[in-house]
Amino acid sequence: MTILTEDKSANVLVIGSGGREHAIGWKLLQSDLVSNIYYAPGNGGTSTNINLDTNQVPELIEFAAKHDCITIVGPEGPLANGIVDAFHTADIPILGPTREGALLESSKIYSKNFMRKNGIPTAEFRVFSNKEVAADYIISKDADVVIKVDGLAAGKGVFLPTSTNDALETVKKILVKKEFGDAGNKILVEERLKGRELSLIVLTDGSSFELLASAKDYKRILDNDVGPNTGGMGSFCPVPFFSDEIFHRTLRQIVEPTMKGIRDFPEPFKGFLYFGILIEESTNDPYLLEYNVRMGDPECQPIMMRMKSDLYPYVRSVLRGSLESMEPLQWSSEHAVCVVMAAKGYPGIFKTGSMISGLNSDFGDNITVFHSGTTRKFDGQIYTKGGRVLSIAARGSNLDKAAIRAYEAAQKISWGNNEQYYRKDIAKTTN
Repeated sequence: MTILTEDKSANVLVIGSGGREHAIGWKLLQSDLVSNIYYAPGNGGTSTNINLDTNQVPELIEFAAKHDCITIVGPEGPLANGIVDAFHTADIPILGPTREGALLESSKIYSKNFMRKNGIPTAEFRVFSNKEVAADYIISKDADVVIKVDGLAAGKGVFLPTSTNDALETVKKILVKKEFGDAGNKILVEERLKGRELSLIVLTDGSSFELLASAKDYKRILDNDVGPNTGGMGSFCPVPFFSDEIFHRTLRQIVEPTMKGIRDFPEPFKGFLYFGILIEESTNDPYLLEYNVRMGDPECQPIMMRMKSDLYPYVRSVLRGSLESMEPLQWSSEHAVCVVMAAKGYPGIFKTGSMISGLNSDFGDNITVFHSGTTRKFDGQIYTKGGRVLSIAARGSNLDKAAIRAYEAAQKISWGNNEQYYRKDIAKTTN
């Protein structure tokens, strides 16, 4: 596999269309070592989009080879489908785990068994494929459980039932009505841990790892964490309640045992590995809720806003297997907040095709608008195309100031007949 040398300017192909991919490309384009960023398929805010979907793997390989690209995979779907394996076969450099490594996210059951095998603290769990057997277990637990779809569900496959009837109806939707298709052939039923959640992401070459700044996202659609789960409605970075003492315990009890486990994988895990952490409220003990095998979205956006180091040399070192030789990443002392602007109705039924106004507003310094569900039409205007439309990311000397800037910017943007929606409590409740 050919990896670009230090004296050659790089081309990078970013696969995906979300705010995470826009943020990764935005950060990489700041590097003196990067000439061009291509997005496949990209969105209305990304430049140099190529008309290829994430599932057109042979065509993506051909493009990356022709343009001498290092490729970075943003979303989980292509990773679970084995895009990295295909690139490896073609001897084209790509950042991301193989299909087997991606099982840490694509199968909740595989992931929990990996945690158990490696002694990583996590919630007790049971696996079910039969509705009646699952129902009996849930009734015995008095619904104080979390229900998870085994396979990929775009961030919407985790349920926190409020009653036994709610829990039983959730099981019926997954196992009987098949609302998640084959991803819901099996479910996990976990004990419900109570505490504060955060995200910790590492960049790894399969042996060494580099920690990124901590972040916290907001998964529920409504203020005060009410309503159904979404792909993420906002985030901030860093996390004030993630003390040094808890951080070191998390490193020792969760991150390092995970790294020991993935070193046994047949192929090195090269990419971003996301740890969904819960700090238990009564003991302050860290527990691992889940893995993602890529950057989180919207956590990526504020993380990229605060990263002072050039990201590209770290990506190159991962591909070479030489991450251990790199100095620790450097971070701004400022805080960053990301507010996701969504289409009203998301994560259910929502309208698309509305022209977005206000994108050319004077937002001030340290504010970046990352696109996700947008498209640029022939008239040069930006229109809505998805549920999560924009991520408004802002830096400030503290969380309050960063949040104020993000919300002031969001108020300048609208589309359709007041069709935009965003939570009003991002970074205002840090629990």
